[in-house]
Amino acid sequence: MDKSDDYPVCGLCGRPIPPDVPQSLHHLVPKLKGGKGGPTVLLHHICHREIHATLTEAELARDYNTTEALRTHPRLAKFIAWVRKRPPGFRSKVPGKRRR
Repeated sequence: MDKSDDYPVCGLCGRPIPPDVPQSLHHLVPKLKGGKGGPTVLLHHICHREIHATLTEAELARDYNTTEALRTHPRLAKFIAWVRKRPPGFRSKVPGKRRR
């Protein structure tokens, strides 16, 4: 059994999250939109940053409040395809332009 099998898995990209890799909890409904105390999902920090660089708090609360919905957003789908080719410990600035 590979040691990485013991690591938690990122809720967005599905890659393992080793303990030495930046990680964060994403509120599926933003706290400012009533999600305080609501469901969260563990993500690589790079994946979490990409979500917030792509979507507004209102869009997250209204249309993208599940991991399945997040994966359907065109920019996030492209990001996921890109980041899945990287090792679990990969770190980078958020690629691409910030949302308009």
